Amino acid sequence: MKEFPTDDDISRVVALLIDTYHVPDRLIKGVMGKEQINQLNRMLQDFSQQTMGSYQMARLVVMQKGAEVFSGSGQAVRELRKFLLKKLSDDTVKALYEQHPNPKKKITTPSYMYGELASKKWIPGGRWPKAFVRALGFPAIFAGLSQKDGKKKAVYEDVTPQKKVPKLVPYQEDMKQRMLDVLNREGDHTRCMLSLPTGGGKTRIAVESFIEWMHPRFYDGKYMIWIAQSEELCEQAITCISDMWIDKEFSESLRIYRYFGGSEPDPDDLTGGVVVASIRQIYSRLQNDDPFIQEVLQDCGAMIIDEAHHAASHMYAQLFEKAEELAGKGLFAVCGLTATPGRSDESTYTLVDRFEAYLIKPEFQWSETYHRNPLAYFRDEGYLARPKHIVYENNSRPIEVKEEEVFDHFGDFAPEFLRVLAADQERNKLIAKRLMEIPQGAPTLVYACTVEHAEFLASVMNALGRKAVSISAKTSKAQRNMYIDAFKRGDIEFLFNYGVLTTGFDAPKTEYIVICRPTTSAVLYEQIIGRGLRGPKFGGTSTCTIIDFADNILNLGPPLAYTRFHHLWELKEEVLPAR
Repeated sequence: MKEFPTDDDISRVVALLIDTYHVPDRLIKGVMGKEQINQLNRMLQDFSQQTMGSYQMARLVVMQKGAEVFSGSGQAVRELRKFLLKKLSDDTVKALYEQHPNPKKKITTPSYMYGELASKKWIPGGRWPKAFVRALGFPAIFAGLSQKDGKKKAVYEDVTPQKKVPKLVPYQEDMKQRMLDVLNREGDHTRCMLSLPTGGGKTRIAVESFIEWMHPRFYDGKYMIWIAQSEELCEQAITCISDMWIDKEFSESLRIYRYFGGSEPDPDDLTGGVVVASIRQIYSRLQNDDPFIQEVLQDCGAMIIDEAHHAASHMYAQLFEKAEELAGKGLFAVCGLTATPGRSDESTYTLVDRFEAYLIKPEFQWSETYHRNPLAYFRDEGYLARPKHIVYENNSRPIEVKEEEVFDHFGDFAPEFLRVLAADQERNKLIAKRLMEIPQGAPTLVYACTVEHAEFLASVMNALGRKAVSISAKTSKAQRNMYIDAFKRGDIEFLFNYGVLTTGFDAPKTEYIVICRPTTSAVLYEQIIGRGLRGPKFGGTSTCTIIDFADNILNLGPPLAYTRFHHLWELKEEVLPAR
């Protein structure tokens, strides 16, 4: 079954709501939110368009909510469902109630059944939602996306051999061989750091190297621990490890354990293999003396730390302290992965010193271009996209702030300040105007200031006729995956988000990245722009346009992150005034 409503599906629902069932505007506004509708109408007037009529409003709500338009337990959506049920014949309502009764109540009159059915728990993709949309003639997809697609996955999986993956390109093969040389020479005492630009294949190189090296050790009951910062990165690592094990055509299966997202693997299932974990879960479970992670650390053969710039935190300090207690001072092989462009060499070498590590990075002795400009080499060879940077400066309305009121304890902008920016309608109008200038059909990622900001901007673009959705941490995994897949297929032009598409997100055909939230964090900024830097040889694009909305913030704090990336922009940087 399809997972995203087509234009025909949307048009059919709108026609049924307005022409057939005559749903009043107040119910449509209630589902969307009256204040958001009012803000949208004001925005449309700024674009010299009329305020939304019934059809436009209904279409916007259906586009915005998608398959979940009838889903939820809030009063507004329950009132909409009740109104629609009242449009059905008494016999149809009786039949629906007989199939989906309230076992605690004996009701025989249709007038009492409307409220019971409208308030019945709505489980997306479940029997009752399917019966509801079928009775009213809506396309089946509007029963919602079954949450079984987003259920918690097994805490381990046995990976069996079989398929082929693309071969490493020459520089990746060279880095893999040098890593294996270090592993074979240093053994359990290996300390190495693999440094490569975002999009260059760090994960693939590390996985292939360590899978080959650990292969005989897995059958002695040893573990390889892969540590990442987010669930998305953990799942990405599992996919890469699984594909690589299959490609190697080993005769035995490999057990991969999920140790993130609250999963609770049973220590009795431990037989050696790979543990993919988040540092937060490791830290939390170490506090509670979890026997699973203790046994894994005791028999650990290697540890890989993705996004190794985080390894200086107190959580990692506790991890290594516990590992030394369980495995001995010598520990086991440890490797960190880090990106270089945009981050100072000093930072990279600090990490190297912390682990007393070998630094493994690309070596192109035959290429003068690489030695002069490594990034230019990667772009010329088609490994990375050529980024074009555009800055929109809003100098007409300076924002004067006190440093202690704006910056959090990490030195970045506090959520309270980002909410102020999100509510600035003049700023939002500027953002919407620029987004409308992006060519139709160009896949565009937009990073908003807040969850509500992402939702509002997505609704603006939908109201202006450009298909957009927003996702956040509160979006269900099933729905998030549905939206991301639709974005990759080109069914959606704009994917708005707050805080969820910085790492572990893979959409290589992204052509535009629009950054509406200011940040002083070079690491966060690098992760954001990294979503669009993959070149044609890695399935990406030859160029990617990055648009920053800069505000004239008068403060004594750290500079905005994009100002530290001038060396990264190969195509001429543009700085444009707000219009």
